[in-house]
Amino acid sequence: MQRSLWAFALAVTATSALANSKETSNTQWVDTFIGTGGDGHTFPGAVVPFGMVQLSPDTDNPMRGESKQAEIYKRCAGYHYDDHTITGFSHTHFSGTGHSDLGDLLVMPMTGDIKTSAGTADNPEQGYRSRFSHDKEWSEPGYYGVELQDYDITAEVTATTRVGMHKYTFNSADKGHVMFDLTAAIYNFKNKVIWSDLRKVDDHTLVAYRATNGWARNRLMYFAIKFSQPISDYQFINEDDNRYRCMGCLGKEKHSTIENKAVKQAAGKAVKFVASFNDVKDEPLYIKVGLSAVSRSNALENLHTEVPGWDFDKTRQAAKAQWAKHLDKVNVTGSVAQKRQFYTALYHTLQAPSIYQDVNGQYRGVDGEIHEGKGFEHYTLFSLWDTYRALHPLLTYIAPERVSGMIQSMLVHYQQSYEKMLPIWSFHAHETWTMIGYHAVSVIADAYLKGIRGFDTDLAVEAILSTANNPVYDAIPEYKKFGYVPMDVLPESVSITLEYAYNDYAIARLFESMGKTSLSKEYYARAMSYKNVFNKETGYMRGRDSNGKWNPDFNPFEAKYMGTFTEGNSKQYSFYVPQDVAGLIDLMGGDDKFEQRLDALFDTHLSDDMIKEHEDIAGLIGNYAHGNEPSHHIAYLYNYAGKPWRTQERIRQIMDTLSSDKPDGLAGNDDVGQMSAWYIFSAMGFYPVAPGDLSYAIGAPQVEKVTLKLAGNKTFTTYAKGLNAENKYIQSVTLNGKAFNRNYLTHDDIVAGGELRYVMGSKPNKAWGQRIDARPPALSEYK
Repeated sequence: MQRSLWAFALAVTATSALANSKETSNTQWVDTFIGTGGDGHTFPGAVVPFGMVQLSPDTDNPMRGESKQAEIYKRCAGYHYDDHTITGFSHTHFSGTGHSDLGDLLVMPMTGDIKTSAGTADNPEQGYRSRFSHDKEWSEPGYYGVELQDYDITAEVTATTRVGMHKYTFNSADKGHVMFDLTAAIYNFKNKVIWSDLRKVDDHTLVAYRATNGWARNRLMYFAIKFSQPISDYQFINEDDNRYRCMGCLGKEKHSTIENKAVKQAAGKAVKFVASFNDVKDEPLYIKVGLSAVSRSNALENLHTEVPGWDFDKTRQAAKAQWAKHLDKVNVTGSVAQKRQFYTALYHTLQAPSIYQDVNGQYRGVDGEIHEGKGFEHYTLFSLWDTYRALHPLLTYIAPERVSGMIQSMLVHYQQSYEKMLPIWSFHAHETWTMIGYHAVSVIADAYLKGIRGFDTDLAVEAILSTANNPVYDAIPEYKKFGYVPMDVLPESVSITLEYAYNDYAIARLFESMGKTSLSKEYYARAMSYKNVFNKETGYMRGRDSNGKWNPDFNPFEAKYMGTFTEGNSKQYSFYVPQDVAGLIDLMGGDDKFEQRLDALFDTHLSDDMIKEHEDIAGLIGNYAHGNEPSHHIAYLYNYAGKPWRTQERIRQIMDTLSSDKPDGLAGNDDVGQMSAWYIFSAMGFYPVAPGDLSYAIGAPQVEKVTLKLAGNKTFTTYAKGLNAENKYIQSVTLNGKAFNRNYLTHDDIVAGGELRYVMGSKPNKAWGQRIDARPPALSEYK
């Protein structure tokens, strides 16, 4: 057997041994490649729950302006399953986003001649990238491995919260090299790197830094790098000024004064470093990389604290154990494919928001300054337009101990923000101002109402009021003045109005529970603003200007970039009134007409020409776009019209046609776990249509049994008796043995523990959950 095949077999055997040692853990069902194909935009590499480090292979990073936008879009996570070359392993990634950044500190091992550029996918031999095959690629939670075919190197990576660990086995070479490319990035383009530097401290240690100007402006990251073997030779490459620096050529440069040549350092906008090692045949080369957004010294402290030794397998096992602890909070009975989908979805929901704080408590704030995180864990990556819907409500059950830290992180963001705003779409100490609404208030309200209050509640009230009345954010003054955002003031005006109205409802619920009666009444009134953009003539939500005139160019099918809707059309957004579905039903003509409108959404074809300006509108069933968040609650709305069996049909239709356990098994971007959270709730049979009202519309369970392990040693189990391909309809429901006729659950039902038992059949039971008093609560019931 050739040594490369032997190494591959050994790595796979080690993987199997580790899996078998924990064969009862739900980690066995996770396939990290689900979502890496299509437009799922997930990555397969090593990360621990909520970890700061996401160490994963990058398969291509086409330069902006040198490739089609669609090719860049496919690789938002750095890796795409369709690709067949790897450019290296970088330490930070987004999971499932529709835009990208990060890709910090690309590391690539090689043999033979040293190559300093990546080359191309068509001609990988021109650069340092390598071909690979999915047949010789493997992973599990917290670990990834692959055979780099061009170099006959077995590459393996694992991670802790703040440290990435590499293991490179050089199967057929005596000498090996490792490239550190500080120019590489995801969504790369010229001049993205503002500045970088790298210093060789000793024969085992490097420290580095870079600032990038991407989606986040002037984003800083520091690195501490340790080798298990001494560097035998090295090269600094500075492409910024076309000079090639090495120990043999430093003396050829002319300087204005004496230079200390003992300092091994390079700085610029295009710095790379190659470390060479003479004796790599006898044992693998290990590399540890600590990250910090604060300083090099903090990166070193993170490295030494979290990975003090060189035991790669121990680090890998610890990462897997962390995943087992989290994934084993939920037990599922179902087919292998169902378990693979469910646990991979759960895995994706537990990656963000992620820790953004060093082991000494320091973190970089949104003001650019260094702060001490006293008494809480500091988190980053708040994709709130996506995640307020299902991810954050799910975390209140599967990771409640994390939620208060996440909210306190939002509150210090507010304090540090020069605009005095809660986060909108923020990451790595930067607010991107991407997407719309002020959905942090929904996350805060939902948690508070569920009894999660380990954050500064007085500061929360201050931050909410400042954000919801902010004079510099997305036409809030005009929204308050007119009761809607005028289309001649701001694009996407209808969507913004509708989302503000929902946010105001969440605020009202919070203030009502706090006994702030006058404030709650004010925000309940603001929550009715959706009616101001409902056009009775057309029966749709429609833009209007500052004079009250309706948009004359209205087309309910058209999703126009920077039109009156956000990543959607009026057909979809006319159903975005999660806080008052009963009121919307009245506007649309009652239960039967509302059902007809929902059917028309699902059954009417949406032409490509109507959505050509938006990449995110995907996973279509008619006009329903499961690949994008504005549609996620819509299938559940039949319940509010007393037609729960129609919701049951639609949920099965979505599940059967738009999800699988294959690499392209997500209908669109996972969006930092939101798509996965939708799957988890829907598989259990219920969904939070309006987070903050503490109710969950019942859909149709998609797996036989799910048990949630809750706080206080309680469990909540859903059991679907008779569930199969034909039996998709609920016949009856019991909760703890008692007949349950509501077509919705409450938070109290869940946290009290017990068993929700569905009896399934092949024909709908149109009597169950149909009555007015069986439907989810209307806004008027709260006011």
